[in-house]
Amino acid sequence: MRIAILTSSRADYGIYLPLLKKLKKEPFFNLSLIVFGTHLSVSHGNTFKEIEKDGFEIEFKLNTVPEFDSPGAISDAIGETIKLFSKFWMQQKDEFDLVFCLGDRYEMFAAVVAGIPLQIAFAHIHGGETTLGAIDNVFRHSITLASKFHFAATAMSAARVKELISTNENVYNVGSLSLDNLKKLNLLTIDEFKVKWGIDLSKSTILTTFHPETVAMNKNELFTGELIIALKSLTGYQVLITMPNADTLGSSVRRKLIEEFQYSEHVFLIENLGSQSYFTAMKFCSYMLGNTSSGIIEASSFGKYVINIGDRQKGRESGPNVIHTPIDAHAILQTVKDIETFPNLRSVNIYYNGGAADKVIEVLHSTYIN
Repeated sequence: MRIAILTSSRADYGIYLPLLKKLKKEPFFNLSLIVFGTHLSVSHGNTFKEIEKDGFEIEFKLNTVPEFDSPGAISDAIGETIKLFSKFWMQQKDEFDLVFCLGDRYEMFAAVVAGIPLQIAFAHIHGGETTLGAIDNVFRHSITLASKFHFAATAMSAARVKELISTNENVYNVGSLSLDNLKKLNLLTIDEFKVKWGIDLSKSTILTTFHPETVAMNKNELFTGELIIALKSLTGYQVLITMPNADTLGSSVRRKLIEEFQYSEHVFLIENLGSQSYFTAMKFCSYMLGNTSSGIIEASSFGKYVINIGDRQKGRESGPNVIHTPIDAHAILQTVKDIETFPNLRSVNIYYNGGAADKVIEVLHSTYIN
């Protein structure tokens, strides 16, 4: 079975990884990787090299990174990405039985939209979710409507997919692929992490990622300022910040964080930790703070509380470990005080359903045979 994987960022690649390993291992599958987006961006770490380091051959590379990240530049990038993939799909349309796409980013949307007239068969991962604070919500649901197969992460998401496509056919609740990583990934020790990054996770640590809110774009400068005020006040902790995605106006958030913290003694800025180091930091941190989906999906597997700030993840299902908080310095600091009095958490995760990669593989086998 000829399977292609669309991957545009470090985030989706990390989620795909358990599935990629299984697809590569089985002779039944012929695997092709289509790499684009920030994977090919120097400023975002040229993360395509991580893919190659993991032993995967990259068959196709499409350069779709916009030069700027203003709303107009993102709109232009969507158009240019559609053009690039239009040519690509016309050349490759008969080469794949199924093409996997994941999530909700604008470049993933553009790649899929270009394939609709050519009837490319897409399989969508993480459809049916809701994030009201990001324009990604529109992209996600559009990708769902363009796809033939749907691998949702929760029963509620699967039900929403069925509503969107008006059928129950080819919709599967498999859980989150990223949680398969946690069982297979050999995490670093505290000492190994310190050698690699110069950061001692034996100290009380806050793991932070803050992405711009792409709906309330005019408030991102204010929001970033409130977060910075809070982080400066949290001198009893060291703060490990992973940098934001290439979203609309994401560079302004990135620039402000660098301006404020590049010489800080208690705040560390890392562009990209990679899956092993990121989950190591999650394991040993005191708690998480920010608005990244990993706080919603993976953190509870480590028994970690998460201060989820703002509306970027609003509408997405979350467990009792997630405390939703306004992007306000006073509110953030008060939530920190509250968490310090909370009991330890049990690691129960609503996104786990017994091994997502195996469930996806089982569907692919039965589909191809039928």
